[in-house]
Amino acid sequence: MASIKEISEKKPWFNWLLFFGTLIIVFIAGLFAASIVERRTEAQLYFQMAEPLPEFEPRNEVWGQNFPRQYESYRQTLDTTFESKYYGSVMIDYLDKYPEMVIMWAGYAFARDYNQGRGHYYSVEDVHNTLRTVQAQPATCWTCKSTDVPRMMHQIGAEDFYSSSWSDMGSEIVNPIGCQDCHDPETMNLRITRPALAEAFERQGRNIENATHQEMRSLVCAQCHVEYYFGENNYLVFPWDEGFSAVDIEYYFDSLEFTDWTHALSRAPMLKAQHPDYEHYKTGVHADRGVACADCHMPYKREGGLKFTDHHLQSPLNNIEGSCQVCHRESEEKLRQNVYDRQEKVSELRRITERHLARLHLEAKAAWDAGATEEDMAEVLQLIRHSQWRWDWVAAANSMGFHSPNESLRTLATAIDKAQEARVYLTRVFNKYGVTQPIELPDYSTKEKAQQVVGLDMDAIVAQKEQFLNNVVPKWLEEARQREGLYYHPGD
Repeated sequence: MASIKEISEKKPWFNWLLFFGTLIIVFIAGLFAASIVERRTEAQLYFQMAEPLPEFEPRNEVWGQNFPRQYESYRQTLDTTFESKYYGSVMIDYLDKYPEMVIMWAGYAFARDYNQGRGHYYSVEDVHNTLRTVQAQPATCWTCKSTDVPRMMHQIGAEDFYSSSWSDMGSEIVNPIGCQDCHDPETMNLRITRPALAEAFERQGRNIENATHQEMRSLVCAQCHVEYYFGENNYLVFPWDEGFSAVDIEYYFDSLEFTDWTHALSRAPMLKAQHPDYEHYKTGVHADRGVACADCHMPYKREGGLKFTDHHLQSPLNNIEGSCQVCHRESEEKLRQNVYDRQEKVSELRRITERHLARLHLEAKAAWDAGATEEDMAEVLQLIRHSQWRWDWVAAANSMGFHSPNESLRTLATAIDKAQEARVYLTRVFNKYGVTQPIELPDYSTKEKAQQVVGLDMDAIVAQKEQFLNNVVPKWLEEARQREGLYYHPGD
């Protein structure tokens, strides 16, 4: 075989080919090396701190001095103008939209006030404003609302925090949901800052420290977007011991004989779902495919040559190009309609369930008024409890069932089945006591009429809340302003 030297002597053009080939290879290698250096420099700049952050720095503005892109995108949660067909960031009065809920929550604070949550920036303000905090509440209610919570739990311990009152923490819990809730201030790694999640993992024989980075991109959300209940001394517990479905958690609560409240009309021992978004996600196709919450609600974005996570936590429907279309190649309109098609089916079954349950509670009251006994009503009350729990499992979660459409539809179907079964039992009770059917029901077609039916003095409740907002909240905020390193809002 001829050597390269022999080839070059016989074919001078080969020398030029070798020269230009070598030049191209060196050029490409140089670009590659330059890219590596650029990315390393970019990473150093990305994590270069203007000022070191304390272990429990609650002020998002201070974190923003180090990470301005993330902070500026987070501040977009101030925008509450986006409204999809069912949700979004716009304020929605659910009791006004679905007055049956007032009847369904008779005797519980949700019958007073239940609104669509706005962006994370409003988390503390919205808790101040809700009529549900007119009555005494435990400090546990603050757990998911502020970056000050990890600081206070570290300062006084989780048990003492939970056993305190909501008002006791009023001047301490002032900064809204933000950076401290999810990030280690030294490394910026994702971390769990509330004990309930780690404790739930431990009871399942799992160690939260072994979670992958991709899993953590959902688990930091799961600290708050979950079902929970208050245990002994109002200690926060995630009821995951039996699984993540509505039926699993229903079984868990039944085994404990746990009840959130006794219904004021039907006297049923009720359960109140919170916002089981993570549990819905766990039973849906996105979790099965390894997609994290952040992939859809906090997708990556670019500014110049820098790639970072968009901290404008919002509905993916307001950013279909950045979220859905990263994986799905259909048009924005097609993807939006796909979501709405699924949500419409869930909404239809949900509304059927609400109409059944509102009527059931009122009919159960009629049975009690006719002289029914505990023995007569035992099966009815258990069926009401289970039906409303399964309805609430879907209704209380965000997304109108889209996080897990199949499971949502199945859960609502069983809720309707149990409601119908309860009415069969009630018919027997009515026949036993000679009650004429159908029962004449009061008018609860609007929120105001429904609140009158359940005996709420809304004028007094609203007046009490106005006094609280005018007198108590300003005092809390002023105390916080005087406390160094706690409260900092430019322009306040």
